Amino acid sequence: MTRDQFTRLARKFSRRRILVIGDVMLDQFLYGDVCRISPEAPVPVVEIKEEIFHLGAAANVARNVRALGAGSSLIGIMGCDEDSERILQALQRLRIEPEGLVRSPNRRTTKKTRIIARQQQVCRADREDRTPLSSGEQRRIAKLLREQIPRADGVIVSDYAKGLIAPPIFRLIASECRRQGKLLVVDPKNRDFSLYRNATVIAPNQGEAEAAARVDICDAEALNRAGQILLKISRAAAVLITRGKDGMSLFEEGKTARHIPTVAREVFDVTGAGDTVVAALTLAAASGASLANAADIANHAAGIAVGKLGTATASVDEILDALSS
Repeated sequence: MTRDQFTRLARKFSRRRILVIGDVMLDQFLYGDVCRISPEAPVPVVEIKEEIFHLGAAANVARNVRALGAGSSLIGIMGCDEDSERILQALQRLRIEPEGLVRSPNRRTTKKTRIIARQQQVCRADREDRTPLSSGEQRRIAKLLREQIPRADGVIVSDYAKGLIAPPIFRLIASECRRQGKLLVVDPKNRDFSLYRNATVIAPNQGEAEAAARVDICDAEALNRAGQILLKISRAAAVLITRGKDGMSLFEEGKTARHIPTVAREVFDVTGAGDTVVAALTLAAASGASLANAADIANHAAGIAVGKLGTATASVDEILDALSS
């Protein structure tokens, strides 16, 4: 895609609304300096200088959609705790519609804490609840899906395997999207891709693709075999495998595979890169781009995001600059 083509496409972004459904998290980053080795164990002691919170998982997908200028709404579940308040405040600042968030007194809000020293991640600590939703919570989510899917131009399922995207919930999403003629893009974590049947696009990273296809992607032949297996299992129109430094590979039913080389110049942090990919891909396709061009735009957006520290986004202007160079 050329700069001029993207400019024309991006003019439509502000008129689009993307619904994100999935696991909502809070990303906490603790930045500091390593001052010594602990006398208690052979580990570094990090003196914390700064604490930053970012939206994570499905909430970060919605943030990426907003960074590209489109409207965004979010359906998910979180606890009734201090971390959920931080998420709500961040959503309000970004003007992301929070009406679809169910707050459960029986769950804790998922939080990932990363300790960073000298631009390197020292460790990560996760606090989460993976228990399935109660029947009452499932009914509330189902009601929200029926209300909000008709209002969206595209739908993203951000599945981080924390309990929300159970088979009945995904079947409802897929049936509503099919009935309404809506684009449905999935960022998967479940190894069984039959869960995601009838999505428009499924966008796994290479490790997820290998696990789901049961293929070690060691060469071009294995990559193509994995892509075809995943198309068959999922019955999706397309599978986009993100491959880190090796770029992306797009497999569409009945078409030759398209391999897109990476455009990342420097990689500082890959946190949330998959969120950037599905946000850019969905918004571009919902605005009229072919899946091949939408994947090209997503590739540029991801290249921008990984060049920043922390859970990052890409803007239209940054993608324009990347296309120019």
